[in-house]
Amino acid sequence: MLSRVADSLYWFSRYLERAEHTARMLDVNLDLMLDHSPVMAAARWGRLFASLKTPPPTGGIIDPYVITRWLTFEGANPASILSCIRFARENARQIRDLISAEMWEQINRLYIHLQRTSLDAIWNSQPHEFFQFVTDGSQLFWALTDCTMCHNEGWDFLRLGRFLERASQGAARLDAHTGSLLEPRLPLIAPEADVEWVGLLRCAVALEPYCKEYSAEPKAEHIVEFLLLNPVFPHSVRFAVDRLESASQHLSETHTSRRGGGRVERLTGKLQALLSYGTVEEIIAGGLRQYLDEIQRHCVSIHTAIQQQYITYPIESALA
Repeated sequence: MLSRVADSLYWFSRYLERAEHTARMLDVNLDLMLDHSPVMAAARWGRLFASLKTPPPTGGIIDPYVITRWLTFEGANPASILSCIRFARENARQIRDLISAEMWEQINRLYIHLQRTSLDAIWNSQPHEFFQFVTDGSQLFWALTDCTMCHNEGWDFLRLGRFLERASQGAARLDAHTGSLLEPRLPLIAPEADVEWVGLLRCAVALEPYCKEYSAEPKAEHIVEFLLLNPVFPHSVRFAVDRLESASQHLSETHTSRRGGGRVERLTGKLQALLSYGTVEEIIAGGLRQYLDEIQRHCVSIHTAIQQQYITYPIESALA
């Protein structure tokens, strides 16, 4: 596969996953505005920007309308939902012959809907329906991908981008919340923080699965364990890393003999081992934030290795 094609597949899936994540975070935060004081709301918006790893609008204005416009429809913001969908569509256009007609139609449908919508049109009516359209549209795209695209090398590059983005997002989201809400040696959540922890679960589509796994009572250790280490919940960090390792292993079987020596596979395997053999008690005792920082550093290293091994490698290594 040409490196430019691999690059387009990889970035296409990262941008689409990022747009879905941003839409869900905004939807939950706007809904939680009804539950707390302006002081709590300001802290919540701060955690939102920390989770998304993007700066706030110029001047740091904490205004829901300004923030929503900046993160949704602002074309000058490369992290906005509109920009991410536009970048994803452009990458899909460059590889149109490798994806199915159903995939192309779905990303077009998302892009056209965003182009025809403005914040003023949804702000005083149903912003939830708009953000739900974005998240549902992204999930429909991946369902169509699984059903209509050959599960070959191209599919593995899509999985690399999608699950690396999800693992990095999951770790950043937990880091932003636990840094301000989880006190050392206090596994039970203070009553005034209940809404924030439930909001964290909702941001990861995890509230109902969490209640089925544990109970309706939110406990910090259980929430961290579920969002970080659960191997079967689709939005846990562990689940994303397991799929990332699977995709890297498939690609390594094809490319190891030519370049890189399977460096991506080794790095994803190390990250998988970090998550597979830890317990939440050990992680919290050893420093949860340090553990989450280590996961994010691993994700950066894996991204760099993907670029070096499959996309920006020297021509001499390809001819070797």
